[in-house]
Amino acid sequence: MKFIESFKEGDRINEVYLCKVRARLQSKTGKPYENLTLQDKTGTIDGKIWDPNSSGIGEFDSMDFVCVTGDVTMYQGSPQLNIKRVRLASEDEYVPSDYIPVSDRDLDEMYAELMGLLGTVKNEYLKQLIDKYFGEENFAKAFKTHSAAKSVHHGFMGGLLEHSLSVVKMCDYFCQVYPYLKRDLLLTAAAFHDVGKLKELSDFPLNDYTDDGQLLGHIMMGCELIGYGCRTIKGFPKKLATELQHCILAHHGELEYGSPKKPAIPEALALNLADNADAKLETMKEVITAAGDNNGWLGYNRLFDSNIRKSTAL
Repeated sequence: MKFIESFKEGDRINEVYLCKVRARLQSKTGKPYENLTLQDKTGTIDGKIWDPNSSGIGEFDSMDFVCVTGDVTMYQGSPQLNIKRVRLASEDEYVPSDYIPVSDRDLDEMYAELMGLLGTVKNEYLKQLIDKYFGEENFAKAFKTHSAAKSVHHGFMGGLLEHSLSVVKMCDYFCQVYPYLKRDLLLTAAAFHDVGKLKELSDFPLNDYTDDGQLLGHIMMGCELIGYGCRTIKGFPKKLATELQHCILAHHGELEYGSPKKPAIPEALALNLADNADAKLETMKEVITAAGDNNGWLGYNRLFDSNIRKSTAL
Protein backbone atom coordinates (compact mmCIF):
# COMPACT_ATOMS: atom_id res chain seq x y z
CA MET A 1 0.00 0.00 0.00
CA LYS A 2 1.18 3.52 -0.77
CA PHE A 3 0.62 5.69 2.30
CA ILE A 4 -0.40 9.32 2.04
CA GLU A 5 2.70 10.61 3.83
CA SER A 6 4.83 9.29 0.93
CA PHE A 7 2.87 11.03 -1.83
CA LYS A 8 4.99 13.10 -4.23
CA GLU A 9 3.95 15.40 -7.05
CA GLY A 10 3.48 13.38 -10.23
CA ASP A 11 2.65 10.07 -8.51
CA ARG A 12 -0.15 8.00 -10.03
CA ILE A 13 -2.23 6.48 -7.21
CA ASN A 14 -4.42 3.37 -7.41
CA GLU A 15 -5.14 2.42 -3.80
CA VAL A 16 -7.86 2.07 -1.16
CA TYR A 17 -8.40 4.90 1.37
CA LEU A 18 -11.01 5.87 3.93
CA CYS A 19 -13.21 8.67 2.60
CA LYS A 20 -13.72 10.89 5.67
CA VAL A 21 -15.70 13.56 3.81
CA ARG A 22 -17.48 13.75 0.45
CA ALA A 23 -18.76 17.22 -0.46
CA ARG A 24 -20.46 18.34 -3.66
CA LEU A 25 -19.47 21.89 -4.52
CA GLN A 26 -19.45 24.46 -7.33
CA SER A 27 -16.53 26.37 -8.77
CA LYS A 28 -16.58 30.16 -9.17
CA THR A 29 -17.82 29.63 -12.71
CA GLY A 30 -20.70 27.46 -11.52
CA LYS A 31 -19.19 24.15 -12.64
CA PRO A 32 -19.95 21.25 -10.24
CA TYR A 33 -17.09 19.31 -8.65
CA GLU A 34 -16.54 17.15 -5.58
CA ASN A 35 -14.07 17.47 -2.74
CA LEU A 36 -13.00 14.36 -0.82
CA THR A 37 -10.95 14.08 2.35
CA LEU A 38 -9.09 10.78 2.15
CA GLN A 39 -7.34 9.21 5.12
CA ASP A 40 -4.94 6.45 6.08
CA LYS A 41 -2.95 6.00 9.28
CA THR A 42 -0.26 8.43 8.10
CA GLY A 43 -2.56 11.39 7.48
CA THR A 44 -5.17 12.92 5.20
CA ILE A 45 -5.23 14.47 1.74
CA ASP A 46 -7.75 16.54 -0.20
CA GLY A 47 -8.98 14.92 -3.40
CA LYS A 48 -10.77 16.73 -6.21
CA ILE A 49 -13.21 15.14 -8.67
CA TRP A 50 -13.45 17.73 -11.44
CA ASP A 51 -15.83 15.64 -13.55
CA PRO A 52 -18.32 14.10 -11.08
CA ASN A 53 -20.56 12.86 -13.89
CA SER A 54 -17.82 10.69 -15.38
CA SER A 55 -18.59 6.98 -15.75
CA GLY A 56 -15.52 6.29 -13.60
CA ILE A 57 -17.09 7.86 -10.50
CA GLY A 58 -19.03 5.24 -8.57
CA GLU A 59 -21.54 5.42 -5.71
CA PHE A 60 -20.12 5.82 -2.20
CA ASP A 61 -20.58 7.95 0.93
CA SER A 62 -18.51 9.56 3.63
CA MET A 63 -16.85 7.00 5.94
CA ASP A 64 -16.72 4.39 3.15
CA PHE A 65 -13.51 2.71 2.06
CA VAL A 66 -12.96 3.58 -1.60
CA CYS A 67 -10.55 2.52 -4.31
CA VAL A 68 -9.13 5.69 -5.86
CA THR A 69 -7.20 6.27 -9.08
CA GLY A 70 -5.66 9.70 -9.54
CA ASP A 71 -2.60 11.91 -9.84
CA VAL A 72 -0.80 13.79 -7.06
CA THR A 73 -0.46 17.52 -7.68
CA MET A 74 0.70 20.39 -5.45
CA TYR A 75 -1.59 23.20 -4.28
CA GLN A 76 -0.33 26.00 -2.01
CA GLY A 77 2.62 23.85 -1.00
CA SER A 78 0.64 20.74 -0.04
CA PRO A 79 -0.13 17.59 -2.03
CA GLN A 80 -3.60 17.16 -3.51
CA LEU A 81 -5.14 14.27 -5.43
CA ASN A 82 -6.70 14.84 -8.85
CA ILE A 83 -9.13 11.91 -8.92
CA LYS A 84 -9.95 10.18 -12.22
CA ARG A 85 -11.78 7.09 -10.97
CA VAL A 86 -13.26 6.06 -7.61
CA ARG A 87 -15.43 3.17 -6.48
CA LEU A 88 -16.58 1.50 -3.28
CA ALA A 89 -13.95 -0.99 -2.07
CA SER A 90 -14.80 -4.55 -1.06
CA GLU A 91 -13.88 -5.77 2.44
CA ASP A 92 -11.10 -8.04 1.16
CA GLU A 93 -9.28 -5.05 -0.39
CA TYR A 94 -8.21 -3.33 2.84
CA VAL A 95 -7.08 -3.84 6.44
CA PRO A 96 -8.89 -1.32 8.73
CA SER A 97 -5.85 -0.77 10.97
CA ASP A 98 -4.02 0.80 8.00
CA TYR A 99 -6.46 3.71 8.07
CA ILE A 100 -6.38 4.90 11.67
CA PRO A 101 -3.60 7.46 12.29
CA VAL A 102 -1.73 6.74 15.50
CA SER A 103 1.07 8.38 17.46
CA ASP A 104 4.53 7.13 16.56
CA ARG A 105 5.25 6.92 20.30
CA ASP A 106 4.26 3.96 22.49
CA LEU A 107 0.97 4.77 24.24
CA ASP A 108 1.65 2.73 27.38
CA GLU A 109 5.10 4.28 27.79
CA MET A 110 3.70 7.80 27.43
CA TYR A 111 0.95 7.11 29.97
CA ALA A 112 3.49 5.70 32.41
CA GLU A 113 5.62 8.84 31.98
CA LEU A 114 2.57 11.04 32.57
CA MET A 115 1.62 9.11 35.71
CA GLY A 116 5.20 9.37 36.92
CA LEU A 117 5.06 13.16 36.71
CA LEU A 118 1.62 13.33 38.29
CA GLY A 119 2.89 11.04 41.04
CA THR A 120 5.10 13.90 42.25
CA VAL A 121 2.06 16.07 43.08
CA LYS A 122 2.04 16.47 46.87
CA ASN A 123 -1.28 18.15 47.64
CA GLU A 124 -3.55 15.46 49.10
CA TYR A 125 -6.70 16.75 47.42
CA LEU A 126 -5.15 17.10 43.97
CA LYS A 127 -3.64 13.62 44.36
CA GLN A 128 -7.12 12.22 45.04
CA LEU A 129 -8.53 14.03 42.00
CA ILE A 130 -5.77 12.70 39.75
CA ASP A 131 -6.25 9.16 41.03
CA LYS A 132 -10.04 9.38 40.64
CA TYR A 133 -9.67 9.86 36.90
CA PHE A 134 -6.19 8.97 35.62
CA GLY A 135 -6.01 5.98 37.95
CA GLU A 136 -9.30 4.51 36.70
CA GLU A 137 -8.95 1.79 34.06
CA ASN A 138 -11.68 2.87 31.61
CA PHE A 139 -10.63 6.52 31.78
CA ALA A 140 -6.99 5.57 31.20
CA LYS A 141 -7.89 3.46 28.16
CA ALA A 142 -9.94 6.28 26.62
CA PHE A 143 -7.30 8.92 27.38
CA LYS A 144 -4.56 6.80 25.77
CA THR A 145 -6.37 6.26 22.48
CA HIS A 146 -8.24 9.53 21.91
CA SER A 147 -7.19 12.30 19.55
CA ALA A 148 -6.65 15.92 20.59
CA ALA A 149 -8.30 17.42 17.51
CA LYS A 150 -10.34 16.71 14.41
CA SER A 151 -7.52 18.27 12.41
CA VAL A 152 -4.76 20.92 12.78
CA HIS A 153 -2.64 19.26 15.51
CA HIS A 154 -2.49 15.89 17.28
CA GLY A 155 -5.47 14.62 15.25
CA PHE A 156 -4.47 10.97 15.65
CA MET A 157 -4.97 8.08 18.05
CA GLY A 158 -2.92 8.88 21.13
CA GLY A 159 -2.85 12.57 20.21
CA LEU A 160 -4.62 13.66 23.41
CA LEU A 161 -2.10 11.77 25.54
CA GLU A 162 0.93 12.95 23.53
CA HIS A 163 -0.20 16.59 23.68
CA SER A 164 -1.12 16.46 27.37
CA LEU A 165 2.19 14.85 28.30
CA SER A 166 4.11 17.53 26.39
CA VAL A 167 2.15 20.30 28.12
CA VAL A 168 2.73 18.74 31.57
CA LYS A 169 6.47 18.44 30.87
CA MET A 170 6.65 22.03 29.67
CA CYS A 171 4.79 23.23 32.76
CA ASP A 172 7.16 21.22 34.97
CA TYR A 173 10.05 23.07 33.31
CA PHE A 174 8.31 26.42 33.88
CA CYS A 175 8.14 25.60 37.59
CA GLN A 176 11.91 25.06 37.70
CA VAL A 177 12.60 28.41 36.01
CA TYR A 178 9.84 30.31 37.82
CA PRO A 179 9.65 28.74 41.28
CA TYR A 180 6.85 31.09 42.40
CA LEU A 181 4.46 29.01 40.28
CA LYS A 182 2.34 26.56 42.31
CA ARG A 183 3.63 23.32 40.83
CA ASP A 184 0.91 20.99 42.14
CA LEU A 185 -1.83 23.24 40.77
CA LEU A 186 -0.13 23.77 37.40
CA LEU A 187 0.72 20.13 36.72
CA THR A 188 -2.79 19.02 37.66
CA ALA A 189 -4.34 21.67 35.44
CA ALA A 190 -2.01 20.71 32.58
CA ALA A 191 -3.00 17.04 32.82
CA PHE A 192 -6.72 17.89 32.84
CA HIS A 193 -6.71 20.88 30.47
CA ASP A 194 -8.06 19.00 27.41
CA VAL A 195 -9.93 16.21 29.19
CA GLY A 196 -13.21 17.51 27.77
CA LYS A 197 -12.07 16.33 24.35
CA LEU A 198 -13.00 12.81 25.42
CA LYS A 199 -16.60 13.96 24.95
CA GLU A 200 -16.06 16.69 22.37
CA LEU A 201 -14.73 14.29 19.72
CA SER A 202 -15.99 10.85 18.75
CA ASP A 203 -13.75 7.80 18.58
CA PHE A 204 -11.87 6.73 15.47
CA PRO A 205 -12.36 6.24 12.61
CA LEU A 206 -14.96 9.05 12.67
CA ASN A 207 -13.01 11.43 14.95
CA ASP A 208 -15.57 14.18 14.48
CA TYR A 209 -17.40 16.62 16.75
CA THR A 210 -20.21 15.15 18.83
CA ASP A 211 -23.44 17.06 19.51
CA ASP A 212 -22.10 17.97 22.96
CA GLY A 213 -18.83 19.01 21.36
CA GLN A 214 -20.63 21.36 18.99
CA LEU A 215 -22.98 22.80 21.62
CA LEU A 216 -20.74 22.94 24.69
CA GLY A 217 -17.09 22.43 23.69
CA HIS A 218 -14.23 20.76 25.52
CA ILE A 219 -13.40 23.72 27.78
CA MET A 220 -16.83 23.80 29.39
CA MET A 221 -17.09 20.01 29.62
CA GLY A 222 -13.62 19.74 31.12
CA CYS A 223 -14.46 22.40 33.70
CA GLU A 224 -17.63 20.53 34.63
CA LEU A 225 -15.78 17.23 34.99
CA ILE A 226 -13.25 18.81 37.35
CA GLY A 227 -15.99 20.53 39.33
CA TYR A 228 -17.82 17.23 39.76
CA GLY A 229 -14.62 15.44 40.76
CA CYS A 230 -13.75 18.06 43.36
CA ARG A 231 -17.24 17.90 44.89
CA THR A 232 -16.96 14.13 45.38
CA ILE A 233 -13.74 14.48 47.41
CA LYS A 234 -14.50 15.23 51.04
CA GLY A 235 -13.03 18.50 52.23
CA PHE A 236 -11.68 19.60 48.84
CA PRO A 237 -10.84 23.31 49.32
CA LYS A 238 -13.28 25.55 47.45
CA LYS A 239 -10.61 28.10 46.49
CA LEU A 240 -8.32 25.38 45.10
CA ALA A 241 -11.17 23.92 43.03
CA THR A 242 -11.99 27.39 41.66
CA GLU A 243 -8.37 28.10 40.71
CA LEU A 244 -8.08 24.72 39.01
CA GLN A 245 -11.28 25.31 37.06
CA HIS A 246 -10.08 28.80 36.12
CA CYS A 247 -6.94 27.27 34.57
CA ILE A 248 -9.14 25.08 32.39
CA LEU A 249 -11.46 27.95 31.42
CA ALA A 250 -8.53 30.22 30.50
CA HIS A 251 -6.17 27.80 28.78
CA HIS A 252 -6.86 29.14 25.27
CA GLY A 253 -5.70 32.52 26.50
CA GLU A 254 -8.02 34.85 24.60
CA LEU A 255 -11.79 35.21 24.36
CA GLU A 256 -11.62 35.08 20.56
CA TYR A 257 -9.82 31.72 20.78
CA GLY A 258 -12.66 30.16 22.77
CA SER A 259 -11.59 30.83 26.35
CA PRO A 260 -14.53 31.94 28.54
CA LYS A 261 -11.95 33.70 30.74
CA LYS A 262 -8.51 35.22 30.19
CA PRO A 263 -5.69 34.03 32.49
CA ALA A 264 -5.94 35.79 35.85
CA ILE A 265 -3.45 33.75 37.92
CA PRO A 266 0.16 32.82 37.06
CA GLU A 267 -0.58 29.11 36.65
CA ALA A 268 -3.35 29.81 34.12
CA LEU A 269 -0.95 31.96 32.09
CA ALA A 270 1.77 29.29 32.20
CA LEU A 271 -0.73 26.64 31.07
CA ASN A 272 -1.88 28.82 28.17
CA LEU A 273 1.71 29.38 27.02
CA ALA A 274 2.59 25.67 27.20
CA ASP A 275 -0.60 24.59 25.44
CA ASN A 276 -0.14 27.13 22.65
CA ALA A 277 3.55 26.30 22.18
CA ASP A 278 2.96 22.55 21.86
CA ALA A 279 -0.06 22.98 19.58
CA LYS A 280 1.76 25.33 17.20
CA LEU A 281 5.02 23.37 17.10
CA GLU A 282 3.13 20.15 16.39
CA THR A 283 1.12 21.92 13.68
CA MET A 284 4.34 23.16 12.08
CA LYS A 285 5.78 19.64 12.26
CA GLU A 286 2.71 18.17 10.55
CA VAL A 287 2.78 20.79 7.77
CA ILE A 288 6.49 20.24 7.15
CA THR A 289 6.09 16.45 7.20
CA ALA A 290 3.22 16.63 4.71
CA ALA A 291 5.48 18.56 2.33
CA GLY A 292 7.73 15.50 1.92
CA ASP A 293 10.93 16.28 0.04
CA ASN A 294 9.86 19.80 -0.84
CA ASN A 295 12.56 22.01 0.70
CA GLY A 296 11.31 25.22 -0.89
CA TRP A 297 8.73 27.71 0.26
CA LEU A 298 5.39 25.98 0.79
CA GLY A 299 3.15 28.97 0.18
CA TYR A 300 0.84 30.90 2.47
CA ASN A 301 -0.42 28.91 5.44
CA ARG A 302 -3.56 30.31 7.10
CA LEU A 303 -2.74 28.68 10.46
CA PHE A 304 0.48 30.68 10.75
CA ASP A 305 -0.57 33.61 8.55
CA SER A 306 2.79 33.24 6.82
CA ASN A 307 4.70 31.59 4.02
CA ILE A 308 6.70 28.75 5.60
CA ARG A 309 9.39 26.24 4.71
CA LYS A 310 11.80 23.77 6.28
CA SER A 311 14.93 25.04 8.00
CA THR A 312 18.15 24.88 5.98
CA ALA A 313 20.12 21.74 6.81
CA LEU A 314 23.42 22.42 8.60
